[in-house]
Amino acid sequence: MTPADRANTDDRAFRARERLLASLAIEVTDQRVLATMRAVSRERFVKPGDESYAYEDEPLSIGYGQTISQPFIVAIMTAALALDGTERVLEIGTGSGYQCAILARLAREVVSVEVVPELRARAERVLRDLGCTNVTILPAGDAPGAPERAPFDAIIVTAAAPAIPPSLVAQLADRGRMVIPVGTRAEQDLLLVTRTSTGIEQRSLGGCRFVPLVGPEGFDARPNEH
Repeated sequence: MTPADRANTDDRAFRARERLLASLAIEVTDQRVLATMRAVSRERFVKPGDESYAYEDEPLSIGYGQTISQPFIVAIMTAALALDGTERVLEIGTGSGYQCAILARLAREVVSVEVVPELRARAERVLRDLGCTNVTILPAGDAPGAPERAPFDAIIVTAAAPAIPPSLVAQLADRGRMVIPVGTRAEQDLLLVTRTSTGIEQRSLGGCRFVPLVGPEGFDARPNEH
């Protein structure tokens, strides 16, 4: 690629990113979240060959039956956590690492778990290249989340569960927040769950569609989900 071609590519990416952020700003008012999404290059996290689609407001396949989430959903989920930079955050489902990179700029520490070794290795490499030093990516274990590292001030779940997982609620600190899609394999409701001294409070953030959370407190695996 010549310098002129590279400059044209960079200019197209810049204009596409600005159009996307202008669209997101209609619904998302958290300026820290919007500024962070402007700073993190989404094209670094998509599959080779999909860079030109990086700033479309849609999910993209990253292989292994997984996707990089739609930017609007990333913005809504992140803003709902109301991070101020002091929190320890748990992410369930590292995937491409894009959501993790957003969280790393907004929280004190991020612990992320991923079941697919190839995705975990790819995300670790990209996040390391971007200088995200406050992130730890763990292989998914038998128990959901990272109970040995709890409590967490916030949890974000990037795969759908049939119900709110009690084990993840138990990993929240008092007044901790969790954003999680809950419903069927086909469609879900995005919930903001807050742990209180007497149980949980929950609020719907709207409908969504995520890949299923597989394993304990999730869905049974289907053959094409391995």
